[in-house]
Amino acid sequence: MKKTALLISVLTIAAILAISAPVYIRPAQAEENYSIGHVFHTVEVLYNGYVFINDTLQLNFNGSLNYFLMGFPAKYGSNLIKCVAFYDKETFPVTLNVPLGRRVGFYGVNVSFAGALQTPKIFTVGFVLSNSLLTQNAQNTSLYSLDFPAYPSLTTVADFCNVSIVIPEGAVITGGNITSLSYGRADLPEFTYFPASLNFQSSGETIPISDITLRRTITVSQLGQSAGVDTYNILNKAPTQLGLFQVFLPPNASNPTATDEAGRSLQLTQNSASTNSYNVTFSTSIMNDTFGSLVITYSLPSNLAAKSSTSFTLNFSMLQYEDYYINETLITIIFPAGAKVTTVNSNSAGSVSDLSEGLYQEAVTLDQKNVIVLNEASVGITYDYNTVWASLLPTLWVLAATIVGCMGFAVVQRLQQKPGGPAPVPAVGARVSPEIFKSFVETYEEKRRIETELESLETRVEKGRIPRRRYKVMKRTLEARRDTALRSLATSKERIRALGGKYSESMLQLEVAEAEIGEARTSVKNAESLHNRGELSLEAYRNRLAEYQRRREKAETNITGILLRLREEVR
Repeated sequence: MKKTALLISVLTIAAILAISAPVYIRPAQAEENYSIGHVFHTVEVLYNGYVFINDTLQLNFNGSLNYFLMGFPAKYGSNLIKCVAFYDKETFPVTLNVPLGRRVGFYGVNVSFAGALQTPKIFTVGFVLSNSLLTQNAQNTSLYSLDFPAYPSLTTVADFCNVSIVIPEGAVITGGNITSLSYGRADLPEFTYFPASLNFQSSGETIPISDITLRRTITVSQLGQSAGVDTYNILNKAPTQLGLFQVFLPPNASNPTATDEAGRSLQLTQNSASTNSYNVTFSTSIMNDTFGSLVITYSLPSNLAAKSSTSFTLNFSMLQYEDYYINETLITIIFPAGAKVTTVNSNSAGSVSDLSEGLYQEAVTLDQKNVIVLNEASVGITYDYNTVWASLLPTLWVLAATIVGCMGFAVVQRLQQKPGGPAPVPAVGARVSPEIFKSFVETYEEKRRIETELESLETRVEKGRIPRRRYKVMKRTLEARRDTALRSLATSKERIRALGGKYSESMLQLEVAEAEIGEARTSVKNAESLHNRGELSLEAYRNRLAEYQRRREKAETNITGILLRLREEVR
C-alpha cells in the first residue's frame, strides 16, 4: 500500500514538473554544427505600445548552414505578430511555432538558409510582439509594466549576451525582476527560460497604446508635382483617453494641415525635422476601445525623371521613419488623366501591387500588412504620358462651352423672332459653388469612417471583446449617424449630378464603385455560409475571399480618386 502511494506521488510530481517547465524531448531533425559567439538582444517599446525584439547573432561554423533554431518561452507565442530574418539586404524565410530542439515549453522559430549562409556571419532575427504585453495603470497613467523575454532561447550555449531595453526617453524604472536597461550574461545557457517584467514611469507624454491603419493617397499632377492625403484610423486600447498622436510624413513633404473625421482643423506641431514627424492634438479625445480618425494633407516636390519626351519615372520614399507598428497600410498613387503605367518596382517585402483603370486615369495601389520600422518602403513607377493631355481636357471644355453658348444664342434668337412674345434676357452662367463639393466630400468621408467602425464593432463582438449590450447601443448610434450622412449625400449627389458633364460622370462612377463594394460584401457572406456548411473547401474559400477583397480594394481606390478630384474643385 505504501509503495503504491509513493509511486502515485512520484508520478504526480513528475506530471506537474512536465507542465510547469520546459522538458527534454527527442530531436526532430539532425542538428546543425555551429557555435554562437556574441548575441545582442534588444527589446524596444514602439510608440503605440508594440514590442520589437531584435536579436543579432554571431554564428561560427564550417562550410554552410541550412537552418537555425531559436525562440522564447511559449507564453509569448500568442503575442507574436511578425518575424523577419535577414543578413544585410538579404532576407530568409522563417517557419513559426516549431519544436525548439529537444525541449517543450518554448515557441520555436526555424530560419531557413538552405545553404545560402556561407562562412561565419552575423545575422538578425526581428520579432514584433503585441502591445498587450504593455499595461498602463488606469489610476496613475504615467506608470507602465512591460512583460518580455529577458534573453533569447537558443539551442546551444552563447559566449556572451548583451541586452538593451529601449523605453521612452526620460522614463524611470520603478520595479520588476529586471532593474536595469542594460545588462549582460556570459555563457548564456541553452534553452534559457526567463520571462521578465519591467515597471517604469514615463515623465513625458503617455504612450498611446493603440492599433493603427494608414490609407495614403498621392495624386500626381501633369507636371509631376504631387499632393498627399494620409488618413489614420486609430483604435485606442489604453485605459485612458487619447488626446495627442504623432504622425510621420514622407521625406520632403511640406505645408501639412490636419483635420479630424468631421473636417474640423486640428493643432499640428512639428516634433522632429529630421524625421518629418508632427504631433496632432485632437479636438475631442478618443475614448478607450473606440476608433478615431485624422486626415493629414500635404504637398510633395516633383520627383519626376524623364526617360524620353513621353516616358517618365517617379520615385517615392513611402514609409521611412515610422516609430510604430501599423496593422495595415494602403498606399494609392493616382496619375494624371491620359497617363499609362508601364512598370511598378517596390522594395516592400510582402506588398501587393494593383493597377486600376478609371475613366482616362490609372492608379497604383500598394497594400502591406504588419508594417514596422524596418520596412523602409520605396516605390519606383514608370509611366507614359503625352503632354498633349495637359491641354486636351481644357480645350474640350472650352469647345463644349462654346457649342452650348451657340445653341443658347440660337434658341434666344428664335424666341425673339416670335410675335407677341417678350424678348427674354440671356441668363448669365452661374458659378458653381465649391461648398457643394466640400460638403459632399466631408460627408462621404464621414460615412466611410462610420462603416469602418461598424465592421470593427462586428469583429470585436464576435471575438467577445465587448459586451452584447454595449455593442447594441454603439451599433444603433453608428447606424443613426450613417443614415443621417446617407440622406445628406443623396441630396448632394442630385445637386452635383444636375451640373452635368464630368460631375454627372463622377456620380455614376461613384455609384458603380459602391455597387461593387456591396456585391463583394454579399459574396463574402455567401462564401462563409458555403464554407460553414462544408460545401466549399478551405483553399477555395480563401481564394474567393482574396478575390473579393481585391475587388473591394479596387472599388475603394476608385472612390478615393473621385473624392480627390472633387476636393480639387474646392481649391
